[in-house]
Parts: sequence; structure tokens; C-alpha cells
Amino acid sequence: MKRILAWALVLTGLFATPVFAALKAGDSAPGFTAKAAVGGKDFTFSLFEALGKGPVVLYFYPKSFTRGCTIEAHDFAEAAESFAEAGATLIGMSKDTIETQRKFSTEECRDKFPVAADPDLAVIRSYDAVRTAPTASGETVSDRISYVIDPDGKIIYAYSDSAPEKHIENTLAVVRKWREQHAQ
Repeated sequence: MKRILAWALVLTGLFATPVFAALKAGDSAPGFTAKAAVGGKDFTFSLFEALGKGPVVLYFYPKSFTRGCTIEAHDFAEAAESFAEAGATLIGMSKDTIETQRKFSTEECRDKFPVAADPDLAVIRSYDAVRTAPTASGETVSDRISYVIDPDGKIIYAYSDSAPEKHIENTLAVVRKWREQHAQ
């Protein structure tokens, strides 16, 4: 019976329709601090402090060093300067340990932006970004969801898609539009 249940979970994960971000534009973004790394160096990331500088792009991804997550990290790294020019702070987050994130921040994020560790899934759960990996292990990971949070702590954009490509383009467009509307 346990084996049948396990296979049912695996098949559900393989054939499930995309999950859309449960937090929507207009919702308050849950505040958090988390261990993070940039350029292989640890620090404590505070959403509250980052929002004091401007909007924050918070993107969740399933697992460091996997194919899709590496593509997404490379693409965000290439666009990191554009996010900074638009006044946004960029941070990625997964359930990986800080040791893994330290290495990922250097090798795949190319020292351009930080990635945070949430091994107990506390922040990931607060953003309704949890999913079961479509593998035999059935591991609980974060879904691929990107949020743009304005300095008032409100979510102004939420995008969920298992393909990494549009996350960068979409969030950067939202940040630029926000900047245009608030430049005075």
C-alpha cells in the first residue's frame, strides 16, 4: 500500500498542471531574515532592510546545481546589473544549505547576486512556494516562483512557471515599470 501511495505521489508530480503562486499582487509579503551567500561569503539577508533601498525580486527555485536552476541563475546573473540600475535588490532562495548556497553563489550566480538558504522551508512555506519534487524521492522543495515586492512590503507581481526563462524577463519588466511610476 505504501508503495502504491508513493507512486501515486510521483505520478501526480509528473503530470500535475502548473501551480500558480498562492500569494498574489496586493498581498503583504511575509517578512524574513535568512542566511545567504554572495560571492561565496555568508551574510544575513533581511527583507525589511532590502526594502528600505527599493523593490525586491525574490525568486524561489527547487534545487541548486540542477539544470533548470542553473539556467535561471545564469540568466539572473546576466541581468543583475539591469536589476540594480532599476533600483531593485535581487535574491534567490531554495531549501539548500548555506554550504551549498555559498558554492552556488560563486559558480552559478557568478558572484552577481545572493542566494539564501531555507533548509527548514520556513520562508518557502510562508510564500506558499512549496512543492513535492517529481522524483522517486518525493522530496519537498520550493516551486519556481518569482515575486516582486515594493518598498511598502506589498507583492506587486507573482509568477510561477517551472521553465526558468520568463522569470528574469517578466520581473525585470515589472521593476522597470515600477521605477518609471515612482521616479520623481
